[in-house]
Amino acid sequence: MAQFPGVGDALPQIALTASDGTSLDLATFGGRQLVLFFYPKDDTPGCTTENLDFSALAGAFAKAGAALLGVSKDPPAKHLKFAAKHGLTAPLASDAESGGLSDALGIWTEKSMYGRSYMGMVRSTYLIGTDGRIARVWSPVKVKGHAAEVLAAAQAL
Repeated sequence: MAQFPGVGDALPQIALTASDGTSLDLATFGGRQLVLFFYPKDDTPGCTTENLDFSALAGAFAKAGAALLGVSKDPPAKHLKFAAKHGLTAPLASDAESGGLSDALGIWTEKSMYGRSYMGMVRSTYLIGTDGRIARVWSPVKVKGHAAEVLAAAQAL
């Protein structure tokens, strides 16, 4: 069985694609806490709620010294439409590449629904400390109250 990074391990330095289509190197967040919240798909009910919750608390996360970054496999153009439609303030990034960050973390995995197997994202959140190491992991995530729980952990770090 594959060994995936967990609490205390360094976050793999795998670039994502920002909503504007540019490469996003996670090392640019060095020296700050980073909350990476991975979600399955833009504009679905649970994912919209999760993004709205994190966006509503963006100011409190910033005050705690934590940057936010929502990540899914959706392309940058879809992220832009999703953010504009719902007034999201938490930045979004795409992890569409095979062998990307969600693969390295083990949260892009085979799922099953109605007897059909498919690849999908396990809704997960990683709190990265100022040292670039994983401080806390929530996986799988239940959306209700989750953003507030992550904020409390970021404030306590």
